[in-house]
Amino acid sequence: MAEQRKPRTQREKYGEELRLRRVAAGLTQEALGGQVVCSPTLISHYEAGRRLPKPDDAQRIDMALESDGFFVRWLEDLDSKYADYFAAVVELEREASEIRQYGAQLVPGLLQTSTYARAVFQSARTNFTEEDLDAAVAIRLERSELLRKPFGPVAWTLLDESVLRRRVGGPQVMAQQLHSIADMAERGRLRLHVLTFDAGAHALLEGMLYLLNFKEAAPVAYVEGLYTGNLLDDPALVEACHTDYALALGDAASHLDSVALVRAIAEEHEDAQR
Repeated sequence: MAEQRKPRTQREKYGEELRLRRVAAGLTQEALGGQVVCSPTLISHYEAGRRLPKPDDAQRIDMALESDGFFVRWLEDLDSKYADYFAAVVELEREASEIRQYGAQLVPGLLQTSTYARAVFQSARTNFTEEDLDAAVAIRLERSELLRKPFGPVAWTLLDESVLRRRVGGPQVMAQQLHSIADMAERGRLRLHVLTFDAGAHALLEGMLYLLNFKEAAPVAYVEGLYTGNLLDDPALVEACHTDYALALGDAASHLDSVALVRAIAEEHEDAQR
């Protein structure tokens, strides 16, 4: 069986084109960095797709490589609304045939309602404005359109019971959020399983996990912490992540029982606001 290729993001393609044109121009990373007025390490990050140049840097790259505005124009088409460590994940999830996600403390972003997302963003910001919150929520809801497409990926979703009971935004917001998740599960757009408190310790207890599978590319995994995230493509690590997900899935409630539990906890939130 042929080895599956690693999926490539637009950022990585941008970086590869930069590398090819730099080499063709006979420039080292240090030499190009000198003309762009940045370090050779930053040029290396650009070429690996880990970072994107700012518009002024892209303009200087075009001047150094005599590429007639090519890198400035391409930069405009790349999505820079997300943090550098997450932008590649957003690109790859659009190509995924299957998504498997685990929410340890929060409802995963793809499933969040506007009011839930707003409460999450508000809790982590100081001196925020309504316009800032509106923009952040709009970006998050734009991602969620992926699961509304008729031929979009099916999202397997594991939720810790604490996600269902933590009142993010208050009882009404939580009730709406949980009913939204149950609705998606009943429509077949979501395969839902809950890891109840009775399950005790499980393989994903230490944090969130996001798995992306593709029809014609190797799978990847993503793990995230506070202000940081890691996209994993090493086959051994990705396989280990899949194994841990499968182990946790084995400890979770069935799909039907999970939907019923989500509905029941939503009703508890509704009762609390009366």
